[in-house]
Amino acid sequence: MGLVLENFRLSLAGRRLLALDRPIAPGEILSVMGASGSGKSTLFDAIAGFLDPAFTATGRVLLNDRDITNARPEERRVGLLFQDALMLPHLSVGENLLFGLVPSVAGRAARRAAAEAMLAKVGLAGLFARDPATLSGGQAARVALARTLLAEPQALLLDEAFSRLDTALRQSVRGLVFDLVRERAIPAILVTHDRADAEAAGGAIVDLDAQDTGAEGAVTGSLREGAPGDTTPGSQARVTGAPATEALPGKPPAASRGAAG
Repeated sequence: MGLVLENFRLSLAGRRLLALDRPIAPGEILSVMGASGSGKSTLFDAIAGFLDPAFTATGRVLLNDRDITNARPEERRVGLLFQDALMLPHLSVGENLLFGLVPSVAGRAARRAAAEAMLAKVGLAGLFARDPATLSGGQAARVALARTLLAEPQALLLDEAFSRLDTALRQSVRGLVFDLVRERAIPAILVTHDRADAEAAGGAIVDLDAQDTGAEGAVTGSLREGAPGDTTPGSQARVTGAPATEALPGKPPAASRGAAG
């Protein structure tokens, strides 16, 4: 069970960029570090099903014993949490949550109750009717987390999820995210430039800048911005649409993610 990268390789124009061969157990948080353009977000693209055709992925991605290597993004049950909350501004906080809630929760009252309960879980009880524009950065980050969890992901990818928060908020939101990942036994991968984030995650740390280290999970190559054949921006956080960025079951993202590192 959990998320498994099995003999997983990414390459560009016949050149191997990175190699990972490791499991991420339920509730474990694997941290991935590296410079901008090192391949962190390209790895996420491959896991979530958005890999640019310029890249080649080999090996398998398994999630709870399902082979999702070639599955459509909306079939993978992989949640994505970004540094931006990506809420729809014309909807209230609660309506944004309802947009992400799995369809198996049926009926207006039941869906409202599920959203209210999740708001309480992340410390935002009573904010269902709030305008997203009135939220603080920390509150917006918690709403994004709540929406992601309501989609019931079987794995979670955290793409620089805390980078826009100040130090105090970063610690509190990070702690909340990690606690809920462990409580719900969700295998997770964290991409970050901040070693404090990686250390707080408490799991293994993979350095994508390492080459031929021989360590388990170490990367044997690195993707740099401007590599041959890479014609897309390399440093911006990428989005798949809002709020369907969590790759909700049955709700394909509104837009494809561009390539970045």
